[in-house]
Amino acid sequence: MPLQRFTQSVLAMPRMGKRLFALLVDVSLIVLSVWLAFYLRLDTWLPLRGDSYWRPELALSVALLIALPIFITRGFYRAIFRYSGWPALITVAWGVVVYGLIYMAVFTAIGVEGVPRTIGVLQPMLLLLAIGGSRILARFWLGGLYQNQLRQASRPRVLIYGAGLSGRQLATALNNSHEMRVVGFLDDDPQLQGHVLNALPIHAPEQLPELIERQGVSDLLLALPSVGRHRRNQILARIRHLPLAVRTLPSVTELVQGRVSVSDLRELDADDLLGREPVAPDPELLNWNVRDKVVMVTGAGGSIGAELCRQILKLGPQRLLLVEQSEFALYQIHQALLRTHPDQEARLLPLLASVCDLGRMRQILNSWRPDTLYHAAAYKHVPLVEHNPVEGVENNVLGTWRTAQAAMEAAVADFVLISTDKAVRPSNVMGASKRLAELVLQALSQQDSATRFCMVRFGNVLGSSGSVVPRFREQIRQGGPITLTHPDITRYFMTIPEAAQLVIQAGAMGQGGDVFVLDMGEPVRILELAQRMVELSGLMLKDDINPEGDIEIQITGLRPGEKLFEELLIGNDPQPTAHPRILRAREDSLPWDQLESGLQQLQQALKANNAAATRALLLSLVSGYRPSGGIVDWVCMQTGPVTAEARTGAQKGAGLENEA
Repeated sequence: MPLQRFTQSVLAMPRMGKRLFALLVDVSLIVLSVWLAFYLRLDTWLPLRGDSYWRPELALSVALLIALPIFITRGFYRAIFRYSGWPALITVAWGVVVYGLIYMAVFTAIGVEGVPRTIGVLQPMLLLLAIGGSRILARFWLGGLYQNQLRQASRPRVLIYGAGLSGRQLATALNNSHEMRVVGFLDDDPQLQGHVLNALPIHAPEQLPELIERQGVSDLLLALPSVGRHRRNQILARIRHLPLAVRTLPSVTELVQGRVSVSDLRELDADDLLGREPVAPDPELLNWNVRDKVVMVTGAGGSIGAELCRQILKLGPQRLLLVEQSEFALYQIHQALLRTHPDQEARLLPLLASVCDLGRMRQILNSWRPDTLYHAAAYKHVPLVEHNPVEGVENNVLGTWRTAQAAMEAAVADFVLISTDKAVRPSNVMGASKRLAELVLQALSQQDSATRFCMVRFGNVLGSSGSVVPRFREQIRQGGPITLTHPDITRYFMTIPEAAQLVIQAGAMGQGGDVFVLDMGEPVRILELAQRMVELSGLMLKDDINPEGDIEIQITGLRPGEKLFEELLIGNDPQPTAHPRILRAREDSLPWDQLESGLQQLQQALKANNAAATRALLLSLVSGYRPSGGIVDWVCMQTGPVTAEARTGAQKGAGLENEA
């Protein structure tokens, strides 16, 4: 350690100081080489201040007078030793050779009394070895230490929040990886604060602003896998306004497989950004319709469908049918499930199919006779469905109807539709189509059938394809701006695992025609979510107050069919269920006889690709549907007359950004 500190102090010297230091080293080597040359010649150590016949002080004086001018003029001290290679060594060799020739001429060829002639040969040889060796040593010793200092300086300086086992393992992993430089721990335990752990100090969280300023800390790593969501939210609220990028370790259940590594670090979970406690699942409800049963998931390659498959497979079904019309999406989820459950290959059946193909759905359902069917197949992106209403309605409404028909024929016990809060008093085609799909199942449940139909209605899913979190993250990664349609827009949110667990549990409580909704707490203002994401990325908002900030939020205007606020209930009298956070809604429905004639007409309009007739039928069948603008179907506008209202709506939605 003292040697390392000495070396670091040398590296910290100014350039002139380093040159003087190198000069002193060479002077010392000259002295040593003269002294050693006399020893080798006389086999005895002489004092450098001669007190007998021999004159080592004369040999030393001449050596210094000859060597130093040569070494200085040949650029010995202009080289940076930590980078020196063969060219520097050749320069040293030539300089010492020139010095040696002059030195030999003086003491060997001419001769000086009191200095043996062999000293003129021995001393230059020893000096060449000494100076050459010193340059090689400096190259590997100082150079290696300097490169390490550069790596240390360029690596972000981080603090680890949590001095427990996970924090210690993370610090060790980071020390070995050279990706970050850990400068200390933060911990809430007063008994640990002020102590040192693995040569790193443990600080109180209140010292964080001071540490950021004094030590240049740029990142904070949350090593708190077992702490509750409420406590994590308190910590994030305290630090969100500090110039820190925050990353976290996954939960304890995700770390049980082994030690903590750098690869375990990730950006904050979606539920960290959400700022509320997730809904705790009921194990009995989770298992009710899944364990040891044949289960089918349509739309298995989508965000919700894929998570449903993951959750279901953990619960031990007899067989899991993955139904998906996208070959690539089906391949992805099938391979992902095989990687995590290689022993379950025989239970997994990937099936390419469209839910609109009644013959194919009948064939699949009659072949395996599933006990439970989760219908997640749908077009859900509001602007895309608004611009392609015929395809959207056919997939969301007729696809649900045909799948439900085939399920009734195959005597499926439970049919669960994944619905959305956009089905409540919809202002867009996507929401209206999902509400009509709900009405179809409500009407079918009134018929004499062994199949129990229910639907699960929830808000936006954080982290799903098209959700705001991955889109905002990508925009932040690109340096902004973050695009937001309206400063006052709010949404209900849940995480993908929450949504999947809710669907499974609600299906277990279905009695026929039920509409289940989640008590999701307060809606989230999207502007505040964007601000939170910027701040927890260690960046600053760029606005009128802070024009020098990093990320700007741009307001682009509401898109066709987009609402400022979403609702979960049409009525106002939700009923409790066996799950404390799941409610049963009381929703009006249509009798099957009345609905069937409307569906037949809708089928004809869709077959004719008639967007206007499709909208008119949605308006007549879906109570509360209030379109926010004219028809913006791309094909309709290309081939027929376009109203000014439709043209304006189409231009506003041309970006086709995903629904917030």
